[in-house]
Amino acid sequence: MDRILVLGSGGQLGKTIEEFSAEHSNLKFIFKNSKEIDITDEKKIIDLIATGNFDYCVNCAAYTNVEQAEINPTPAFRINADAVKTLAIACRSEDVSLIQISTDYVFDGTKGFPYTTEDKTNPINQYGKSKLLGEENIRKILPNHFIIRTSWLYSKKYGHNFYRTILKKAQEGAELRITDEQIGCPTNTETLTKFILDEVIQGNIKYGTYHVTDDVPMTWYDFAKQILKENDLSNRVKLVLDRNYRTFARRPKNSVLS
Repeated sequence: MDRILVLGSGGQLGKTIEEFSAEHSNLKFIFKNSKEIDITDEKKIIDLIATGNFDYCVNCAAYTNVEQAEINPTPAFRINADAVKTLAIACRSEDVSLIQISTDYVFDGTKGFPYTTEDKTNPINQYGKSKLLGEENIRKILPNHFIIRTSWLYSKKYGHNFYRTILKKAQEGAELRITDEQIGCPTNTETLTKFILDEVIQGNIKYGTYHVTDDVPMTWYDFAKQILKENDLSNRVKLVLDRNYRTFARRPKNSVLS
């Protein structure tokens, strides 16, 4: 029976994996949230990997606040790059396969069509740079890895994300002002979870880098419209296209992944 360690299990992806783990009685899951283990604690991570007899480690732990990362990049690099380096070293020592979740923000967004895994990376903000450095650390250290880039990740059930924020504001009757200046592929955590559990851990794919999305490109405005329609709120909420949306961090205009 394969033993699967899931780090960052308190987040939306970790909780979705925990929900779907019940369907895999042939696997033994060990879930660790940020309160149970700090991924930046080098000694604790090394000890956990060394004593757990794991076959796979799924790293869902990440610093994802794009705006704050631009103001103060240190926490983002500590979690997304330095801690990932330690994790890769620990996994190499114990022959554990690492499944690392990465992002569309490793690209600059200037390409006119979807990015493939072969395209050159060029992040334009600190968050993207920290995630790319995490990828590079893994590739240098650990052959037994899966790097999975995804985009605009959301869960309808768990965590703080665009879907749940829009739904909450709509139910409260708030006016929604949403930009259409970015295009990407909103991706349900269930899609990513099924790929991890049914393809990666079942041994159906080789080590390497993969792009996993729900494969329907749209703007944030389009996504908000879809959320309202799904929940029969289209006629009850004012949705305004906001072309004056400003952020501190630069964001890729087109981050659609192929």
